[in-house]
Amino acid sequence: PHSPCSPALFLLLLGHPALPSPPPSQPYPDSLRYFYTAVSEPGPGLPTFSIVGYVDDQLFVDYSSERRSAEPRAEWMARREGPQYWERQTQIAQGDQAGFRAGLDTLRGRYNQSGGFHTLQVMYGCELRGDGSKGGSFQYAYDGGDFISLDKDQETWVAADDGARITKGKWDADRSIAQRRKAYLEQECIEWLGKYLEYGKETLQRREPPRVQVGDRRSRDGLTTLSCRVHGFYPRSVAVVWLKKGVAMPQETIQWGVVPSGDGTYQTRATIEIDPSSETNYTCCVKHISLQDPIAVHWGKSLWQPWQMGIPGTGPSYRQVQRSGAAGWVQHRFLRQNRRADMGKPLPYSALGSPCSSLTPIGFSCSLSNR
Repeated sequence: PHSPCSPALFLLLLGHPALPSPPPSQPYPDSLRYFYTAVSEPGPGLPTFSIVGYVDDQLFVDYSSERRSAEPRAEWMARREGPQYWERQTQIAQGDQAGFRAGLDTLRGRYNQSGGFHTLQVMYGCELRGDGSKGGSFQYAYDGGDFISLDKDQETWVAADDGARITKGKWDADRSIAQRRKAYLEQECIEWLGKYLEYGKETLQRREPPRVQVGDRRSRDGLTTLSCRVHGFYPRSVAVVWLKKGVAMPQETIQWGVVPSGDGTYQTRATIEIDPSSETNYTCCVKHISLQDPIAVHWGKSLWQPWQMGIPGTGPSYRQVQRSGAAGWVQHRFLRQNRRADMGKPLPYSALGSPCSSLTPIGFSCSLSNR
């Protein structure tokens, strides 16, 4: 039977012309990102300083001031790098820890803050897209808000407030700081990304199809909220939209974000509020790289039904009724509250050296110490 969820539908929703779907081998970019966090008042589960590194949204390395060592967080990383590599990463991270501590003191003084809880964070990373183009960003945050970021094309710094303009003036005066960051993002970072992708290709290049469940609940004023739960998929990128009588409703569909499931896969959900007395022909459509065709799961006409599930590989008309409660949604939150969408993950200390400690001749430039 004909599925209402055609590939052309998703291409149009994503702003692309209605052409055949791109090859399933490379629709999404590969990325290497790192995230540094320093806090003035540590607590349980919140060390004074930490670093985490991700390849394609998979945690593969981290450092904690409590442990004082850099360690692998992916089996493929532990298998491919030996003791010398980890000793070197530990030395670099320990140096960055001292620099970030000094940086926090600098900014607290600059903003006339005598005490309290404060954070200094850095996010940076690079990506390699399917068409061969590259991207990268380098951004600082203080107390959960933007502080300063790199304008890679102009090789200058963008300050978010008056306090950051002091740093901008000093860094812009030495253009080599921006130039070295740019060179790292466009060259060394991309090289290490390729190396790590080769290390973990069996894991990082795997494809796990989503499972889709549709349910409903009463909401306000006699309306009904339809919920489409999508879970168990990898990699992270997924498109979910509700259709009304076969017409996509992207503006009315509320996206709840993609979060880790805790087992190496991801989950998300999309909801829409409807008037069940006027129209009941609704379908949840899901597009993922693991699927040859999108999954379509219809919401039936009888209210308060059990969840309906779409199973990949069984065809768009297949339905299975399953009694299930709402799943728990575990949100992975960084301390930085308003980070940009393109910097949703962390930063790199590699055998080439940490950009925070060795890419400039002026010491711990990432830490903002004496800046």
